[in-house]
Amino acid sequence: MPLTKRIRLWTLLLLLAACQPQSASRVTLMVDGQPRAVASGDLVPAHLLAGAGIAFSPTDRVLADGVSVPLDQALSQQAQIVLQLRRAVNVTLIAPNGQITVSTAAFTVGEALQEAGVNLFVSDRVEPDAATPLADGMTVTITPGREVNVQAAGQTVRVRSSAMRVGEVLAEAGIPLMGLDTAHPSENEPLPADGQIRIVRVTESLASVYKVIPYATELIVTAELQPPAQDVLDAGEVGISVSRTRVRYEDGAEIARVVENESVIRLPRTRVARSSFWAAKEMYATSYSPCNSGVDACLYGTSLGIPVAHGVVGMIREWYLALKGAQVYIPGYGYAIVADVGGGFPDGRAWIDLGYSDSDYVGWSSWVTVYFIPPAPPEVPWFLK
Repeated sequence: MPLTKRIRLWTLLLLLAACQPQSASRVTLMVDGQPRAVASGDLVPAHLLAGAGIAFSPTDRVLADGVSVPLDQALSQQAQIVLQLRRAVNVTLIAPNGQITVSTAAFTVGEALQEAGVNLFVSDRVEPDAATPLADGMTVTITPGREVNVQAAGQTVRVRSSAMRVGEVLAEAGIPLMGLDTAHPSENEPLPADGQIRIVRVTESLASVYKVIPYATELIVTAELQPPAQDVLDAGEVGISVSRTRVRYEDGAEIARVVENESVIRLPRTRVARSSFWAAKEMYATSYSPCNSGVDACLYGTSLGIPVAHGVVGMIREWYLALKGAQVYIPGYGYAIVADVGGGFPDGRAWIDLGYSDSDYVGWSSWVTVYFIPPAPPEVPWFLK
């Protein structure tokens, strides 16, 4: 057969095949969980439902083989088509600006919000969450996030959060409280209206502080030693105590220091010394004799009733009354007893007048150390303490 005839024959066969009627699609409707076979018709979902006497609303959804399809557009020819009618449910959406009730055939909360034109941000909170399957009569609450300033360690971190309590905001921001840290307001309090949260970083340390406990001194006054001699029988030893102190810091600054306990590591040992005197005093010394006493007459007697001579000394009246008859030792002069009263100095300096007879009189005008020899009086005068 010539090639031209063969081409003409194949063309004729293709035209005959195209003119043959197509086999109709078989359509099954799933309505309220029940399958129903319907005539295929023009394969427009709205027409198929109406032809089967199935009422539907514009917010209902039709699924073809599990995929949403428009109600008013014809489906592609297939051997088998399964249509599912998903009834719309009523859902109440509550937001800060009010609430609305919508009718939707969405599968999840998030899909229903998207249909309603509600745009969500990462910081927004939806209850129940967006992945929750939708149910009739469900209430969905939308809490938008707001700006929160968290101050910590001298820095401010700005975050957006829809959390209701301070602790939840800190957890979302990745700024946890550690150890003794505190938050203002506290973790369990509601988020403040001004959105300001302050974190105080709190640390504590323990410090051991050692202290010296001074020793006491026991002075044994004895006449066995010549004044102004002293000797030490026991040098003594200081004691040592240790205290544990807890120091508290807030944001690196010390705010409290508390001594928790204190213990003695070593007790002090008393220093024991012997002395030839029970008191010593720096005093300004002058001297006098019966006829060298600063008056026009010669005065031979003392206030104590003994003659003025070497070995008697005078003091102002207050000191004389407290020490009359007491024994003293003055280097360069020797031993004496307090036996006379003198006027002293107007400036109130500690003063002693050294007695002489007229034949051995020596003039004095200098500071000296006066040693008071035992026995000591029952009560030591205040000016010698």
